[in-house]
Amino acid sequence: IFFTERDGKIRTIDTNGNILDEPVAFIRVEQKGGSGLLGIVLHPNFTENHLMYIYHTYTNGNELFNKVLLLKEKDNKIIDSKIIIDSIPGSLYNNGGRIKIGPDNKLYIPTGDASNPHLAQNLSSLAGKILRVNLDGTIPEDNPFKNSPVYSLGHRNIQGISWDPENKSMYVSEHGPSGFDEINLIISGKNYGWPNVKCEGTKDFEKAIFCFNPAIAPSGITFASSNKLGYKNDLIITTLKGSHLRQIDI
Repeated sequence: IFFTERDGKIRTIDTNGNILDEPVAFIRVEQKGGSGLLGIVLHPNFTENHLMYIYHTYTNGNELFNKVLLLKEKDNKIIDSKIIIDSIPGSLYNNGGRIKIGPDNKLYIPTGDASNPHLAQNLSSLAGKILRVNLDGTIPEDNPFKNSPVYSLGHRNIQGISWDPENKSMYVSEHGPSGFDEINLIISGKNYGWPNVKCEGTKDFEKAIFCFNPAIAPSGITFASSNKLGYKNDLIITTLKGSHLRQIDI
């Protein structure tokens, strides 16, 4: 098991359940507020190619940005890296970063609005979006906006992303400004409203399928693939402010 710590460390848990003392890597990140080393996902063929993706915050001059790197691992050490996508606006808060590889074998990169809400509605900005790229960083031909990595827009700060194992629909968890936390069903090319609307839908904006008010701060999400605990095909959500694990029957 590989996991990140926000100060820049990539750590490993071995098959006996022990955390190895030596990190796989110590990435130079900017850790302020909610920024830092945020997301990690292994390449689908990791056992053959030992590739993984990470999302992290860095400083360029006086500005904060986020980027996605493709790393190559050997013997629990990183031996090579390549930039997949760069110059994603960053800030002390609302950086997104929960990267995942979808059933279509594309890399999905939820980004935050970088504490500048109106960027979420600006198609020329990478902030407040879900980005979708091929595993080599190129733009898929079937993306909704030509020559753009943008897959959906109008997001504030996505914290979790998962796919329904039966119909492959994509769901995300998203922090609201103070309350109005959302679970959204993501459709290619759609606008999810931030900052113009919160939870509610209009002819221009998609409505959240769940809205939590007051805030629970939903974080990582996953669909249960086993029925051992009676949760099969339900959405399981961790909550930060709520401090509980929540089961949602979609």
